Amino acid sequence: MFKKIIFVLILCVLTVSILNAQNGENLTLKVAVMGPGNELYFWWGHIALIIEDSVTGGSYLYDYGLFSFDQENFYYNFAMGRLFYSCGVSYTESSLSAYYKTNRDVTFYTLDVLPAKRMEIKRFADNNVLPENRNYEYHHFRDNCSTRIRDIIDLITDGQFLEKYGNAAGRYTLRQHVRRHTWFSPPADWFLNFLMGQRIDTPITVWDEMFLPSEVGTRIDEFSYVDSNGAERKLVNNVEVLNRTKNRPAVLYVLTKQSPRQLVFWLVISLLLSSLYSLKLKRIRAGRILAGLSNSFCALVFGLSALLLYFMSIFTNHDYTFDNMNMIFCTPLLLAAVPLGIGYAFSKDENKRIKNDLWLRFIWLLTIVGIFVSILLKLLPQFYQQNLTDQMLILPIAVVFAFHGVGFKEACTLAREKINLIRKVK
Repeated sequence: MFKKIIFVLILCVLTVSILNAQNGENLTLKVAVMGPGNELYFWWGHIALIIEDSVTGGSYLYDYGLFSFDQENFYYNFAMGRLFYSCGVSYTESSLSAYYKTNRDVTFYTLDVLPAKRMEIKRFADNNVLPENRNYEYHHFRDNCSTRIRDIIDLITDGQFLEKYGNAAGRYTLRQHVRRHTWFSPPADWFLNFLMGQRIDTPITVWDEMFLPSEVGTRIDEFSYVDSNGAERKLVNNVEVLNRTKNRPAVLYVLTKQSPRQLVFWLVISLLLSSLYSLKLKRIRAGRILAGLSNSFCALVFGLSALLLYFMSIFTNHDYTFDNMNMIFCTPLLLAAVPLGIGYAFSKDENKRIKNDLWLRFIWLLTIVGIFVSILLKLLPQFYQQNLTDQMLILPIAVVFAFHGVGFKEACTLAREKINLIRKVK
C-alpha cells in the first residue's frame, strides 16, 4: 500500500511538472550584457538571451552574434560589406567562461514576464536557431546581435518597447556612440572616424541607439509595460553583476571633445616637421633626407587611407562610408607624393630635387584647398559631417609640406619658367 502511495505522489509531481513546462511556469528569461573585449570587433560589447528551465535544470544562451573566419569567402564578403552572421544556442556556463577569462563585464537582467509569453519566446528562439533560419546578413547599426535582442524585448512587450523608444530622441549620433568606445585608442579612433561618412551624423532615436548592448541593458532596466492581464510590470525584476572588468578603459557615458587636444598634438608634429626643413636650410644633409622621407611617409599613410575610403564608398556595401566629405581633400593622388618625397630625399641632382619639391607642394596645396572647400560645404545642412578631427589632423601637416620656406624661392622660379615655356609653345 505504501509503495502505491509513493508511486501516485511521484506521478502527480511529474504531471504538475509537465503541465508547468507546457505553460512556461518552469522558464526564466534573462538578458546577458557583456562589456567590451580586447579584439576590435569586441570593443562595443555583446549581448545574448538566456532561458533557464527549472524542470530540466538547464540554462541555455541564445547568441545572435556568431561568425567564423573559416566561413566560405569570409574575407571577400567582409571586404565587400556583406557580413553573414548566425544565431546559435549553447550551455550558458560554458559560453560565459570565455568572458570571465578575458576580463569582461557580465551582467544579467532577469525579465518579469508572464509564463505564456516565456513559452512563446522560447519557441521563437528555438525556431531562430534552426539551420534554415539561423543565418542573416549583419549590419553594424541596423541588424546585429543587439538589435535582435531589442526586437525580442519588443515581442515580449507586444510592441510597447518600440512604442516608447521608436520616436524618442537619442543622446548622440551613431558616430558619437562609436567614439565612446574607441576614444582610448587614438589611431583606431581616427581611422574609423575617417572612414565613416555623413550618414551616421544624423539625429537618431533611442531605438536606434540600441545597436549597442549597453544601451539595451540601460533601457530594459528602466522600462515598464502592461501585460496581457492589464497589470503594469517593471520589465526587469533583478540585476545581477557576475563579473566586473579590471584595468580596462571605461566606455564614456559623456563624450569628451577631443578636437582641441588633437589639434595641439598635430601642431606639435607639424613644428617638428618644420624643424627638419630648417636643418636642410643649414645644409645638413640629414635634414633634407628626413624631410623627404617624412613627406613620403605622411603621403603613404593618408594616400592608402584615401584609397581604402574610395574603394569602400564606391565599390562595396559598407553604407556607413557613403557620402564622405573626406574624399574631397584626402585622395589617392597623395600616393604620387611617395616617390617624389624619396627623390627629394636622395637625389643628387639639385634641379631634380627642386622639381620634386614643386610637385610635392602642388599635391599638398590641393589637399589644403580641399579641406577649406569641405569646411565651407559643411555650412550647408545636407553636407554636414563630423570630420573636424580629420581636417585638423591633415591641415597642419599639409601646410608645412606646401609652404615650408626652404627652397620656396627656387620652386617658384621653376614654376614661372615652366609656365613661360608653356606659353611660348602655345
